[in-house]
Amino acid sequence: MERGLYIAASGMLAELVRQDLIANDIANLSTPGYKPDRASQRSFADVMLSNTRDGEAVGPLGLGSVIARRTTDFSPAPLRETGEPLDFAIEGEGFFAIRTPQGVRYTRNGQFQRAADGTLVDGLGNAVLGKDGAPVRVGGDGRVDPRRLATVRLDRPRKLGDGYVAGAVAGNGGAVRAGALEASATNPARAMVDMIASLRAYEASQRVITTIDQTLERTATQVAAVPGQ
Repeated sequence: MERGLYIAASGMLAELVRQDLIANDIANLSTPGYKPDRASQRSFADVMLSNTRDGEAVGPLGLGSVIARRTTDFSPAPLRETGEPLDFAIEGEGFFAIRTPQGVRYTRNGQFQRAADGTLVDGLGNAVLGKDGAPVRVGGDGRVDPRRLATVRLDRPRKLGDGYVAGAVAGNGGAVRAGALEASATNPARAMVDMIASLRAYEASQRVITTIDQTLERTATQVAAVPGQ
């Protein structure tokens, strides 16, 4: 019984992690260049059950599940025209280089703007870097030649938060298109289906815990009612 409680509880914890990832994907449906996350589960090592009377093997029993790996799908998403002169999208793979207080970071979100000093910055006010490694300046006409922007390919990119990515530079990225943005890669239909499936799995584990708890309560009541106990 106690083992069953642990197995069900571990399943609920794993589904909570999945729901957090899916909820974050849904919240970023309109974030340019956003890449969705996936969580893969694995079970703990199985144990072999045997009959306590004759020792005959009954079969394996799983000891619960855990989130084994979290991955991000960095596949390019479709580009959409915006007509805004400081919107940029990368055709193919690659990332824009951004200078932050923590060092150079990378992003697929090309929704930039002009800072008070005339440089091109991202939504957090951090400088967008050009191919020369220096901040890019916006022209007097309010435009920037997209060929000036630095794009890089990353080896094993990983999310850092705020739309930033880190990773080892593995070469130059794709060409940059002005007046366009990459759409969020979140598939809303798939996200909703995954959310419902995760919620049902969570509820199933919850019902298992309730059933075990009720069974233990009835057992305790029956034992207490036996004379001499």
